[in-house]
This record gives sequence, structure tokens and C-alpha cells, in this order.
Amino acid sequence: MADTIEILREKMEQAALALDFEEAGRLRDQISLIRGGASPGEAERADTTGLKRQRPGAMGLGTSQQSAKPPPGWKPPPKPDPLTRGRSTRRK
Repeated sequence: MADTIEILREKMEQAALALDFEEAGRLRDQISLIRGGASPGEAERADTTGLKRQRPGAMGLGTSQQSAKPPPGWKPPPKPDPLTRGRSTRRK
């Protein structure tokens, strides 16, 4: 396993030196998958085109969480009347 990672790392460095950054990125993703527990064959067949990496400077807790967006045409409900706040309709 370690020799496979070393071979892929050398290929990645050669691709980067040849300015083939797409190939270098693909090899980097394969190395990450193998280190994560995938077999070399699974890493070779994996489609990594949809992976989105974190932006530098935006790392930390909660930065990889998606934020919810309201559907199109949604309007927030009206705010309650402040004069009716805390009043109950029941009387004691």
C-alpha cells in the first residue's frame, strides 16, 4: 500500500512539473482515497470530479457546513404586534 502511494506521489510530482495540474489533482485525490481506506483499484475507478475542497483561509469549525437558502418566492411571516406580547386570552 505504501509503495502504491509513493508511486502515485512521484507521478503527481511529474505531472505538476509538466504543468498538467488536472492530472496532478486527480492523482492527489487517488492518494487521499487510498489513505482513507480504499483499495488502489477503487481509487482508480472513483469519480472525483465533483469533490469540492475547502478554500484556504476558510478552515475551521462549521466552515464546511452548507447554509440553508429559502425557496424562491418565500416571504418571512409578519412580525407579531408588540402590544399583544405576553398577554393571554384566558383570565384567572
